[in-house]
Amino acid sequence: MHRFDPRIYLFTLGHFSVDWAQGAIPALLPYFIATCNLNYQDAGTLIFANILLSSIAQPVFGYYADRVSKPWFVPAGPIISGVSLAVLPFVTDYWLIFLCSMFSGFGSAVYHPEAARMVNGLAGAQKGKALGAFSVGGNAGFAVGPMFAGFCAYVFDIHGLVFYGVLNVVAALLIHRYMSGILADLAKEKRAEQTAHAGLVQENDWPSFGKLSLVILARSTGFCVCNAFIPLFWIHVLGTSESTGSFALTLLFTLGAFITYFGGILSDRLGFIKMLRVSFLVMIPVMFLLVRCTDAIVATILLVPAAFALFAPYSGIVVLGQTYLGKNIAFASGVTLGLQGTLGGLVTPLVGRAADSYGIVTALQILWLVAVLGAVASFTLHTPESLKKKEKREA
Repeated sequence: MHRFDPRIYLFTLGHFSVDWAQGAIPALLPYFIATCNLNYQDAGTLIFANILLSSIAQPVFGYYADRVSKPWFVPAGPIISGVSLAVLPFVTDYWLIFLCSMFSGFGSAVYHPEAARMVNGLAGAQKGKALGAFSVGGNAGFAVGPMFAGFCAYVFDIHGLVFYGVLNVVAALLIHRYMSGILADLAKEKRAEQTAHAGLVQENDWPSFGKLSLVILARSTGFCVCNAFIPLFWIHVLGTSESTGSFALTLLFTLGAFITYFGGILSDRLGFIKMLRVSFLVMIPVMFLLVRCTDAIVATILLVPAAFALFAPYSGIVVLGQTYLGKNIAFASGVTLGLQGTLGGLVTPLVGRAADSYGIVTALQILWLVAVLGAVASFTLHTPESLKKKEKREA
């Protein structure tokens, strides 16, 4: 059995640093609505800004990393994300806020593909566990980010957002310190892999990856819409305070951090496809009930199965994508890992516009509708033969 490499946790830290900055934006929406007189569509557009450049750049960086590795992308991502957020307290113009939100997401795009490719190389046969550990950082970031941002905006002082830049620079320096040793071991692992599989040609399975993209779209839409509108749902529908709305989002992502890790371990044991199917079948009724809920306590309880549905399939989607596109692992990582957290953000302005016109409850019906799409798409997928053979060989 391939021993689990503890250096994967460095990438977990990096993942935390880019996603706690990106996760802060939704928690700040009520603050920007109050101070800049924004409507729901304007607020949703800030989420769109946060993911726009990220959505476009992430596959591009992945495609480039498959051809010419750029390890400096890994520490650069946290710095870009953190500094962009740290600038927000010092700007009041809507379009400057838009740009800061955009470049915070861009840092995530720089980080994800190269970091996920390195984690894949260090993982051996324990890919579900490794990607689960890596993804825990991102989900923990999305849990802590809204909580700290909400504290800065509504309790302490908005200038506390500067701390995002400080922590991210520290994380980048720590990753950089160990990077040379990681690169040397990855090169050694690659030579051993090439020797063991000399003469074998690995092909990309684009049709299967296309089907997986529907799963990514469904999961990402659920993730991004919850990320953007749960605080607003808690405040304007359930009648809670702003801090309670931020806490609900923090609770969802705290649960998600644990579920992502153990979901990766379960995926290694039970199968990635099975985990996808179960998750979406759970998501349909849970989201149906959540968006019709009028009691804050019941809604908070429903966040537990909602977290399972959104986060249990996370690492499985990444591993399947990396396996379907085995010749372009970084590109697959950029699409699967990165766009799971961003692609659905393209929908948030439309959901915001629907909320302005018809109300938040009506707009959020999309959550259970995309769950149906994800469930149907998951039943069209198959486990790649190369993944089955590799698991048997390295176990």
